[in-house]
Amino acid sequence: MRIQLISSFLIRAGLCLALLGAGLGNRALGAPLPIIPQPVRARAGGAPFVLTGRTALHTGPGLAPGTAARFREYVRTVGHLALRPGAAGGPGAPAAAGIFLRLDARAVPQAEGYRLVVGPRGITLTGHDAAGVFYGLQTLSQLMPAGTGGPLRLPGCVVEDYPRFGYRGVHLDVSRHLFPVPVLKKWLDVLAFYKINTLHWHLTDDQGWRIEIKKYPRLQSVAAYRAETLIGHKKELPHRFDGQRYGGYYTQAEAREVVRYAAARHITVIPEIEMPGHALAALAAYPALGCTGGPYQTATFWGVFDDVYCAGNEATFSFLEGVMDEVAAIFPSRYLHIGGDECPKVRWQACPKCQQRMKDEHLPNEQALQSYFIRRISQHLATKNRRVIGWDEIMEGGLTPGATVMSWTGEQGGVEAAKLGHPVIMTPEKYVYLDYYQSLNPAEPLAAGGYTPLSKTYGYEPVPTGLSAAQAGYVRGVQANLWSEYLPTAGQAEYMLFPRVLALAEIAWSPRAARNLPAFLARTRRHEWRLRALGVATNRAYDQITDTLREGPRGLPLLELRTSAPGAEIHFTTDGQEPTVQSPRYLGPLPIARSGVVRAGQFGGGGPTQPLYSREFDINLATGKPVALAHPPAGNFAPPSPGRVLTNGVAGSARYNDGQWVGFSGLDLGATLDLGAPQRITVLGTNILCYFWQKMWAPTELVFSVSVDGVSYQDVYRQTDFPVNGINPVRATIAPVQARYVRVRGLNRGPIPAGAYGAGGKAWLLIDELLVN
Repeated sequence: MRIQLISSFLIRAGLCLALLGAGLGNRALGAPLPIIPQPVRARAGGAPFVLTGRTALHTGPGLAPGTAARFREYVRTVGHLALRPGAAGGPGAPAAAGIFLRLDARAVPQAEGYRLVVGPRGITLTGHDAAGVFYGLQTLSQLMPAGTGGPLRLPGCVVEDYPRFGYRGVHLDVSRHLFPVPVLKKWLDVLAFYKINTLHWHLTDDQGWRIEIKKYPRLQSVAAYRAETLIGHKKELPHRFDGQRYGGYYTQAEAREVVRYAAARHITVIPEIEMPGHALAALAAYPALGCTGGPYQTATFWGVFDDVYCAGNEATFSFLEGVMDEVAAIFPSRYLHIGGDECPKVRWQACPKCQQRMKDEHLPNEQALQSYFIRRISQHLATKNRRVIGWDEIMEGGLTPGATVMSWTGEQGGVEAAKLGHPVIMTPEKYVYLDYYQSLNPAEPLAAGGYTPLSKTYGYEPVPTGLSAAQAGYVRGVQANLWSEYLPTAGQAEYMLFPRVLALAEIAWSPRAARNLPAFLARTRRHEWRLRALGVATNRAYDQITDTLREGPRGLPLLELRTSAPGAEIHFTTDGQEPTVQSPRYLGPLPIARSGVVRAGQFGGGGPTQPLYSREFDINLATGKPVALAHPPAGNFAPPSPGRVLTNGVAGSARYNDGQWVGFSGLDLGATLDLGAPQRITVLGTNILCYFWQKMWAPTELVFSVSVDGVSYQDVYRQTDFPVNGINPVRATIAPVQARYVRVRGLNRGPIPAGAYGAGGKAWLLIDELLVN
């Protein structure tokens, strides 16, 4: 179903500006201004401006009448005041105190920049351009307190501000779960409030086609729907489904309304039409566009699928050109996103048409065929004065001239593209994927995986090291991505978006040197009521208790607890009981000398202020002992000091995002534990993580060996069966033996078998916690 979704004015304003500046003089800084993102320069001080029902809002020449409309609405909603209409420019503008908006590109030379002066006789906002005035009004809105209809005091200040990056984006996937137009408008309001200027709208994927294309009606009647939806996480076996048909799409009229609404808030909407992979929904509607001819069905499961657009079929390009013609007519953005990611080549390798295309075009391999595919689409879009942007896999086989790379798999794609002179948007999965967990608390709602707390996003630097100044100039901006597989409701999406979008806004707008996490968190807390006023939910997951495990005496773990919650005290227990305010207060690192569970809560004002913290320890002969690895771990499973992680007394969790797992990509496991002196051993153990849909495979064989001298080893236990989809505990009781060294060998599964996710690629082998008793 469809979604129901000013010449004398300037003289007087200039006089007001001079008087206000003089009034502020060189007064000492007041309290930090609660502005997000942090301005380039902000000086607080001087008498406030008092906003009343008599205050007029004057709009200078060159500014559209609607420039101040949203600010008026904000004042009406939050302050319960109606501003008087002021002069719209030209002779005879009143000289009364008020709010004066004007354009002056010489006074403010930076694009999107502004200068805001607040003093007792009025407020003057000067913008380089209309966007600068708009962003200055967002800052002014953030300075305004809540009110009940009475006078509102805005702090005296001077703010000079402009963005670090021209591209400041948030990605929203509506293919897996779609959100009504009113919800999108609400989110656009919030993005604009924090000076985000791009919405990357992910409209098509395997699980649904969400934009009306009049030339191809089956995209609406077939591709927009799936038969049912996965219940729970894709890693859980057996897979369960809800049995309910799901779908819908945005009409072209609705999409145009979203574009218009966004543009009024200086937000560009960039649509994404996925190709050549992630195409199952489209193939379900038009099976002749696939290599096998189908039949296909819109995917009901989350993942990557082998069936993609046939690159050897001319009808594929006719179809996509027709689609992009209609998309280009709806979206005026200079860039159109064509995806390009996660395209398996299995079908192309077996497809006569694709192989003939490679022969005709003298293409050496299927990677070059993908480059050919992207280049053809790019050339068509160039006839409409549009340019392509795609995920970093569009670099496979050679980067299309003029293409912009969105680097998501890490930073390397962005680095390579910048060195080639291509524009880059940094959006690495590890730092800015907002569908990842924002806390490690077991009560967190279901998420895709990974761990991206607010502090991690805030600490991300979009310009990678190793680039020259000229190359760094190709990094045009940064983007946070929200994928919706596990976000069936708008409320759940908001929980994941906010407040992490505020961190993205600050790293995209503010000078790098201005970043300060404690100050940012303080401002974020002060914005909670503003987010509620804008109609969105938020959370304080960032204030939950977190920990660090360090090496203490005798190599045993030393547990450090911390919280960013202001004024909170941490109280803990080690006896299995729930902590109360009467429990011991945490005053410093806790040495862990025996197995058990540490529980902690933060207290202030008479009760716990956040979910309880819990950490289980298993202290055994291996704890704290050194481990030598035969091969280096990789990717997200290469923690600092991986050998120590294997013996820190803490087992990795089923969410695999806690930094406890050590993983080997395509390589065997070889770990040698040194107990320091011969010990009598009767029990050996570890844990193996197996999730096929995350490319995590158990070893084909796991062997424990022991040695007294580190030279001659004796095999004492072998295991080849790992039946659990998840954590496989390995616990071996052996005949008593004296040994100083314990060696664990795991044979990697090798290439992932055909029919499994990531077929042909390298299997991960994940292990955590070596146990010896």
